[in-house]
Amino acid sequence: MKKKDKIQKLFLLLGLIALFTSLIMVKLQSMDTVMSMSVVAIIIAVWWIFEVLPLAITALMPLVTYPLLGISSTKEIAPIYMSSVLLLFLGGFLVAIGMQRWNLHKRIAMTIISFFGSEPKKLILGFMVATAFLSMWISNTASAVMMVSIGLAIIKNYEEIIGENENSNNFAQALMIAIAYSATLGGIATLVGTPPNLAFTRIYAMNFPDAPSISFANWIIFGLPLTIILVLVAWKLIGFILMKGQNILALDPSIIEDEKKKLGPISYEEKWVFIIFITMALAWIFRKDLNLGFFIIPGWSNLLPYSNYVDDGMVAIFMAIILFIIPTKNKKLGKTLLDNSAIREVPWETILLFGGGFALAKGIQISGLSAELGSKFSYLTNIHPGIIIAFVAGGMSFITELTSNMASTEMILPILASVSKAANINPLSLMIPATLAASCAFMLPAATAPNAIIFGSNRVKIKNMVKVGFVLNIVSITLIFLVSYFVVPRVF
Repeated sequence: MKKKDKIQKLFLLLGLIALFTSLIMVKLQSMDTVMSMSVVAIIIAVWWIFEVLPLAITALMPLVTYPLLGISSTKEIAPIYMSSVLLLFLGGFLVAIGMQRWNLHKRIAMTIISFFGSEPKKLILGFMVATAFLSMWISNTASAVMMVSIGLAIIKNYEEIIGENENSNNFAQALMIAIAYSATLGGIATLVGTPPNLAFTRIYAMNFPDAPSISFANWIIFGLPLTIILVLVAWKLIGFILMKGQNILALDPSIIEDEKKKLGPISYEEKWVFIIFITMALAWIFRKDLNLGFFIIPGWSNLLPYSNYVDDGMVAIFMAIILFIIPTKNKKLGKTLLDNSAIREVPWETILLFGGGFALAKGIQISGLSAELGSKFSYLTNIHPGIIIAFVAGGMSFITELTSNMASTEMILPILASVSKAANINPLSLMIPATLAASCAFMLPAATAPNAIIFGSNRVKIKNMVKVGFVLNIVSITLIFLVSYFVVPRVF
């Protein structure tokens, strides 16, 4: 039996014993809801970290443990597993499936890459821009898989021309690492780019129901500039660390053009998916009034009779429904742009993981554990907020090198909400850096799905990923700190 399996079985047994003991103590009235919730939270956190059960199954634990320990009823908790935030994810993901089904994402990628030319460093930048842009809208895993396949084709052609040597190996490693990092960084730019961003909006709304909601436009104001800066920094770091002093010849431009020609002329279906994709993005950005400082752009929802009822989740679902209505000309892939098979492609395990995180946050709030945690951190009022923000960003970045960024986010954010109340700090100044830093783990193959994908290509050495990744971790933590401390309070 593997050591990992033994650890998982040990924590499974300990968790079950803890639950059984808690149930007896609750029956004997020697345990209140705060203690009960603490036990449940620790068990869920440990089981998520060590993947004792599939993450989505552990996420269902609140539905069982809350009623048994008197924290909440199943009737009260179950609706949390499907909220407006999850509808935003679902609708956005269905539109992304439409892009992938009709190869629109490949056309966008090859168009961007061909714009940057065939000189190696510029080509790598082209791959990074294309990957980051796609990751703003589709999952970073999907964008990484697609771009790696294109990248491997480019590398193979390159090796056929100049042979396999140190220069070609360095180029291959640089390109693969660039794809992984830009897939991760692209997700930071938008609310739908990566699951931790959406988890943050829901947990924030649950803990601060009277605060204004976080809209797509709010997020992109600081998320997009941060992504652009980090992509450029990553590009420079990759060039400096992996390609410095290397005489890497330029590729034949025809190689890129040949890849582009393989896509053929743009199809009727691609045009429709592109129109829907652009319409959805613009509808998200301009739904509410957009304050540019010197000028306010009125939001289109103001034209509706019940504008307060409209949110980004509704927009996403509406656009997804349209994809199921518009007929196709190419009937081989379905009668409409999306059909029933698209429903089976939705990552329902991620949706359950979302729901479990939200249920965990709700339990911490209603049980009184949130207030209890807040009182324990009251001494933080004497510590400068900047120090706390730096600690949160740095800690989160390195924690997610070893754990799921989604699980880490859902465990940490409810605690940070309590800490912000106790320390009298704007909660966004703590919760946003934790959310952003959860996506900034670049050192190890297990840190993110894109890292694992490029490592699986057998083109990357771990030592090179660690070299570039460590420096990029430090840079990203620094930038996240600056954005969270100086920009976030002004944006919101």
